Amino acid sequence: MYLAASLCLLATLFFSLAGSAVGTAQLWQGKTSELRWLERAQAAGSLCLLAASAILMYALVVCDFSVDYVANYTDRALPLFYRCTAFWGGHEGSMLFWALMVSVCGTAFLFTRTYRELSPETRSWFLVFFLSIMAFFGLLLSTWSNPFLQSLPAPADGYGLNPLLQNPGMIFHPPLLFLGYGGFVIPGCLALAQAMSPQKDSMHWILVARPFTLTGWLFLTAGIVLGGWWAYMELGWGGYWAWDPVENASLLPWLIGTAALHTGLVETRRGKLHRVNIFLMSLTTVSAFFATYLVRGGVVNSVHAFGGNGTGPYLLFFVLAFLAVISVVSFLAKEENSRELGGLETREGFVVMTVWLLMALCLIILLATLWPVISKLWSERSVGLDQHFYNSVCLPLFTVLLALLLACPWIRWQGGMRSWRRLVIVVAAFCGSLAVFWYTGVTQALPLMAASLSTALLVSMALLISEKSIRSWRPSLMACIVHASVALVALGISFSGPYKEEVEMELARGGTAQVGQYEVTLMNLYEGRDATFEFIEAELQLSSGGKVLGTVSPQRRLYDKFQRNAFSEATTYPSLGSEFYVTLLGISGGRAVLRMSTNPLVNWLWIGGALMSLAPFIALGRRRRPEDSRTER
Repeated sequence: MYLAASLCLLATLFFSLAGSAVGTAQLWQGKTSELRWLERAQAAGSLCLLAASAILMYALVVCDFSVDYVANYTDRALPLFYRCTAFWGGHEGSMLFWALMVSVCGTAFLFTRTYRELSPETRSWFLVFFLSIMAFFGLLLSTWSNPFLQSLPAPADGYGLNPLLQNPGMIFHPPLLFLGYGGFVIPGCLALAQAMSPQKDSMHWILVARPFTLTGWLFLTAGIVLGGWWAYMELGWGGYWAWDPVENASLLPWLIGTAALHTGLVETRRGKLHRVNIFLMSLTTVSAFFATYLVRGGVVNSVHAFGGNGTGPYLLFFVLAFLAVISVVSFLAKEENSRELGGLETREGFVVMTVWLLMALCLIILLATLWPVISKLWSERSVGLDQHFYNSVCLPLFTVLLALLLACPWIRWQGGMRSWRRLVIVVAAFCGSLAVFWYTGVTQALPLMAASLSTALLVSMALLISEKSIRSWRPSLMACIVHASVALVALGISFSGPYKEEVEMELARGGTAQVGQYEVTLMNLYEGRDATFEFIEAELQLSSGGKVLGTVSPQRRLYDKFQRNAFSEATTYPSLGSEFYVTLLGISGGRAVLRMSTNPLVNWLWIGGALMSLAPFIALGRRRRPEDSRTER
């Protein structure tokens, strides 16, 4: 059975490589007669990946430890649900899952009406690019990342799944990221295909690929937000973003994809930035592979990176080759009716500034992440950059981004203000927020400015949504909700980081401590055992203003198969205001060693992230702008 699974991976490589080669030869001769065979090659490769995935899932469910991957990431005590999600818990399985998601997106696109309306040349070019990517997946999976390698005799039990991965956040976080990466492959390949096609299509690639672009962006957004929530709840350090290389790796495609969505707006509305849009959308796909190279190539050290699997050089070669292809295709693309961009006083200018800012952030984060590698060019000892650098450089730029989002909707495409009266209301909201926050003790410059801009941005989006023309045109409504969600996220970041109060102390039974607005009393200490781990648990009672609010019970766990490390299970007392967060670090002389903190407005980050992830669903349907919404904006 596992030999058949490995043969399926080889078959994926064969079908994809053969289809790509035949398609290239046909296009070189100016023919498209073999287009049906290219589509069949894609379908056959997808079926082979699906069959291989089903076999791996079966092996995980039945605990077949003769398969090395199953033995490395599961054991008999692991619940069935976690055994299934171990599919993407390790390097080989996650690569197979990613390839499956890409193939599913590609196959789904072949069945759409808009795909069938494309010219044969465009469809052929699309399949050449897409099958080339699938061939690379097939090569990786059938060689260095094969999840079906076996060891005989099989061990009696597996090594178990890392306890950090036994969390709802990590169950859904990787699949959402891979769905996002897979969704962006469609517009990336289609942009290149339409640029290479000599025949003009009835619909522009941005409109054709729009559902995949939006779903790719929303899944990627949801994956990043859920990853932050997992870090907050599971790692026990009280934060949600440490600028870890793996965190940064997923942020790079998101920044580039967001920039591409904005350049796409300029092209669809103003007929400009054609070549730039092709390059940025394709670069989003390339950056997803580069993110994988960072995580799996052993380039940088990270808490949750996969290193030492041998795929690094091949991923880097593919990234560089693909980057060269998209650069050449974008440069040679025809740009009909090219016009100059508007000045900085127009909406075009503000959108372009937003794109430049997003790309500048992307470049800074990329260079900072690779700095340990870059610094080796002149130093024997690599030098890493800590959170202070990222916060000092990136957070001010994100604050400028809020200002651009605040002003842009009130500027017309050709310059001038849409509504001076409403702009005055927005400016008044900013000034009023600035005064209120200052009066309530927010005196740090950056949080004060970011929080005030966030509040004004919420007012700005509310004023826009109150317009009937905005509500009736779904893409505009979606944009307003997304930008309002960005404001909520920024509001949470503005307070939860700089104004976090944290203490680390020992408490005896009956002892109390004051943490922010909360009075914490240690009621009891417990020791116990679960099926797979031993634990100690602290029962804490929370009070505020003399009123008992409830109890929280953080744990410290020692898993049977991970004896070298103890794992903390943090717990929170949720609040839309200041949330209480506690981690049990251990026991010293009968006292509980606790790290406790209050995180102001942190839950608004998750609320904003959830809204940001759901908003694109609004714009997946109707494409045509209502007649009453065609006015210049």
